[in-house]
Amino acid sequence: MYQLAIAEDEQECIDEIVGYIHKYEEENSCGFQISVFHDGSELVKNYEPRYDVILMDIEMPNMSGMEAARKIRETDENVVIVFITNMAKYAIEGYSVGALDFMVKPVTYYAFQMRLKRAVSRAEKQRNSEIILPLRDRMVRIGIRQIYYVEIQNRLLHYYTDDGEYILSGTMREAQAQLAPFHFAKCNHWYMVNLMHVQEVRKDVVIVGGHKLEISRRARADFMKALTDYMGGAF
Repeated sequence: MYQLAIAEDEQECIDEIVGYIHKYEEENSCGFQISVFHDGSELVKNYEPRYDVILMDIEMPNMSGMEAARKIRETDENVVIVFITNMAKYAIEGYSVGALDFMVKPVTYYAFQMRLKRAVSRAEKQRNSEIILPLRDRMVRIGIRQIYYVEIQNRLLHYYTDDGEYILSGTMREAQAQLAPFHFAKCNHWYMVNLMHVQEVRKDVVIVGGHKLEISRRARADFMKALTDYMGGAF
């Protein structure tokens, strides 16, 4: 199931797009959870990075699609944006906010399904390389490569990343389940390490992103096997 947002001020256009999406679902055996916004300001208000794809008109009364896209990019670098416009001249400006594509009205189903297919393909790649962290006051979309390691303290998970530290309620078991598709391994009860950031192993210590973490006796065998498998026998 993909999360898809439509930002469009013309109801007739909204109805047409929704119809196209349902037709695409039937033809491609996939599903979309659709959220509709009638202006760019509605979309950016309390925005959280949970959408896979945003289909957005450029010319809207209170906040244009271009302005909304700039606001969105402040907190969400990865959502796939496709503009819908009456004016092809906006295409170049759209690339400045990382838009994947644009469609010129009136939109035919053939053009729509081609661009939606491309958007879904991009979104799928993004899904495979990032996770969403539900923080106390907001949700953050973060790339797997950004995470150095995860620590559990007093029922709080600490994600140490190149953007700083993120803290959220949870258990190490929950973190393991979320990160299972990626290359993480526990070096002791309290720490789970992103193997791509391991710099060195010294006896009972692993160095990750400049941090020294203890390798416990109980976890050592499994941790070293995971690291060796990931590095192709380098350790």
